[in-house]
Amino acid sequence: MRKEFVRKALGYVLAIVFILAGWELTALAVNNAALPGPFEAVPMVGLYFGDLWPAFLVSLYRVVVAMLIGTVLAIPLGLVCGRSPRVDAVFAPILYFLYPLPKVVLLPVLVVLMGLADAPKIALIALTIFFQVLVTVRDAAQSVPEESVVSMRSLGAGRFDVYRHVIVPATLPELFTALRISSGTAVAILFFAESLAGSTGLGYFIVDAWALLAYPKMFAGIIAMALLGVILYELFDIAERRLTRWRRVRS
Repeated sequence: MRKEFVRKALGYVLAIVFILAGWELTALAVNNAALPGPFEAVPMVGLYFGDLWPAFLVSLYRVVVAMLIGTVLAIPLGLVCGRSPRVDAVFAPILYFLYPLPKVVLLPVLVVLMGLADAPKIALIALTIFFQVLVTVRDAAQSVPEESVVSMRSLGAGRFDVYRHVIVPATLPELFTALRISSGTAVAILFFAESLAGSTGLGYFIVDAWALLAYPKMFAGIIAMALLGVILYELFDIAERRLTRWRRVRS
């Protein structure tokens, strides 16, 4: 456990050094005020911390609530569709039609229906996450070997026991992979929604600084939003390691 933590920490340190070096070299090559170097932009996080922190909390609240809603609604439906051909036959055509639809185009509709507060932003992210998780869980549940299900039933297990001890554990790795990928998508949609339909959050902070040509301040917001994505990714990674310890058991 300690070795894993040290290895991950070292990886992050090397990644940060690589990113900062590439950022600085690019800034020097471009030589434009719109791209300040890291030694100019990073200190702005501290300088504007009083404005950044409330915006960060607002964005964190929106994305966490949205991902929670989308995931909680998608998992049971995905499990049922994956294990029941009849249910899947009903929902599959709807899924095939709606999944490719870029959900961001619905933002104007959601704003008209829900206003400019948190609701349309949360709904847009939750809708996107819902379909991503639903497809992943459905496909993972369908790929569970039938022999494992039959073995459990031969021991007298009922449907609930089969789901609890076979289907759900088998789908967890794919679920967390989908959540890690979706965290980046959620943050991107959050920026889009906050920048176009809001007056709070990191998205608004970034666009407002951009409009004022305050590029170091803008990059402070970008750094904060990147940190938000990293936090979400790491939380899902930690949850996966704790809930799928059986994957690391060596025979």
